[in-house]
Amino acid sequence: MVAIVKTNSEPRSFIPAMTKQVAAMDPDIPLFAVKSMEEYMSASVAAPRFSTTLLTIFAGVALVLTIVGLYGVMSYSVAQRTNEIGIRLALGAQSRDVLLMVVKQGSTLILLGLVIGLAGAYALTRLIESLLFGVTAKDPFTFAAVAVLLAVVALIACYIPAWRATKVDPLDALRYE
Repeated sequence: MVAIVKTNSEPRSFIPAMTKQVAAMDPDIPLFAVKSMEEYMSASVAAPRFSTTLLTIFAGVALVLTIVGLYGVMSYSVAQRTNEIGIRLALGAQSRDVLLMVVKQGSTLILLGLVIGLAGAYALTRLIESLLFGVTAKDPFTFAAVAVLLAVVALIACYIPAWRATKVDPLDALRYE
């Protein structure tokens, strides 16, 4: 048997009165698991809340690892072109033009990666729909925010090494290898 009591004050203050009332009806009925509705609701969502918290932590760690990895790969890729940048500068190219060329080529890769990544993420949203409360798995703000964040990090990862390479003396850049 389950009894629900609605009160305007603290629910715990009614436990002695409820115990006496139940004992008056039948002294053999034990009164146990007396909880407030908040406690019942909290217990019912505890497992999904834990899963969501764990998923959020893993998603945050994955985002940080993605940012660090993306920066490392883009930076390494541009740094490998220091010799090429030195040749271009030695032949009379302007630093600004070389910098724009490197960033433009990096932007093409970034755009391609974002399109593939967003398509893959959108396709996999069904896997986490059951864990979400109050937000859809296809939240456009989240998709846009992550895409912008990763694009900015990738552009910075292209720009900084290219800028450094354009500041190096062309003869030093040619000897870089």
